[in-house]
Amino acid sequence: MDAFTAGILQRIKNTEADLDRARETGDDFLADVEAAELEDLQRLASEHGVEVGAPSA
Repeated sequence: MDAFTAGILQRIKNTEADLDRARETGDDFLADVEAAELEDLQRLASEHGVEVGAPSA
C-alpha cells in the first residue's frame, strides 16, 4: 500500500470516528461538517482507485 492510499484510508477512518462522536453528543453542526468531509474523502479515494470499506455513516 502506498503512502497516499494509507493516508486517505486513515483520514476516512478518523473522520468516521469524528462523525460518530458528533452524532453521539448531539452536535448537529459538527455532524454535518464531518459528513461533508467524509463524502469529500470518499470521492477523492474513488477518483484515485482506492477501495473504501462500507462507511459507518
